[in-house]
Amino acid sequence: MSLNHAADNASTRHLRRVVVTGSAGFIGSHLARTLLETGVTVIGIDRRDQNSDPAAAANLAELNSNPHFTPITVDLMDCPVEPLLPDADAVFHLAGMPGVRPSWGSEFDAYVSANIQAVQRVMAAAVRLRVPRVVLASSSSVYGLTDGSPSAETDLPCPASPYAVTKLAAEKLCLAHAARSDSETSVVALRYFTVYGPGQRPDMFIHRVLAAAVYQAPVHVFGTGDQQRDFTYVGDVVRATIAAATAPDGNVVINVGAGSSASIADVLTIAHQLTGRPVPVTTSSAHDGDVLGTLADTSRVHRLLGWKPEVELADGIERQLRHLQALHDHTTARPTPRFEVRS
Repeated sequence: MSLNHAADNASTRHLRRVVVTGSAGFIGSHLARTLLETGVTVIGIDRRDQNSDPAAAANLAELNSNPHFTPITVDLMDCPVEPLLPDADAVFHLAGMPGVRPSWGSEFDAYVSANIQAVQRVMAAAVRLRVPRVVLASSSSVYGLTDGSPSAETDLPCPASPYAVTKLAAEKLCLAHAARSDSETSVVALRYFTVYGPGQRPDMFIHRVLAAAVYQAPVHVFGTGDQQRDFTYVGDVVRATIAAATAPDGNVVINVGAGSSASIADVLTIAHQLTGRPVPVTTSSAHDGDVLGTLADTSRVHRLLGWKPEVELADGIERQLRHLQALHDHTTARPTPRFEVRS
């Protein structure tokens, strides 16, 4: 048995009942599915109604038939939170407002509400109910405009967008609650680096590139394409997230990244190689808050969670491509153009 799989088994051994907020989202639905597969009871919280939101319905489709999954459609800002958490061994708080570029505009109040105020409500309830562990989904964006060298958790955060500011505030807020003298709740804040894989949000880059290759509709690239990202496969992220729920060390911030980076141009090349189709591209200048490079220092996640990434970028993109093709063939009258995926 590998170190990673041994860590996985140890992580789920003491989890009986958990709460996953943002369960209808990309990472949240993968997390809930994996927990259910290990026999954990999952309460899934999301404000998106799968009866009216096709993306939420697609993400939850496999989960709804599991008797150990209870989906609850509520907004954490206007519902009683404590009734959602009783007897929970852990809360995985993945709900939030994503995206750097929209955070500069009129939606800023929504970012504050979803990424800070909702965190306050969840943490206050978790402390009152003595939930043993809260795992918070944070973001590598808190590091700001790095020079491309590995970002370590001990580096001074310097967020370069309103979105990143709210994610750093959420970390600090959770850790402040955990440090209270009356708190029996510990926190692990996970700084996710760029997460991709099957079910990725349509606005995210790898999804847009694959759709462009398949449908031959241009993908828009901000900047030169030389930007480097630490792309991390969603299955690897889920393993680290589950391990964080029972890790001995609490009240800590941990990077979750592949520890390697690839350029935007590299992704375009991989998509071309997999589909045999060139990816049409349009370009414009980079936006404020867009960083030139991200790269995780992974020494802490290796040490504290016994975790290492397993999926290489080309393999992960191939899995995402196959999922995209299958999803479109199943749900639309317009089938995805057929081609042989070139492994």
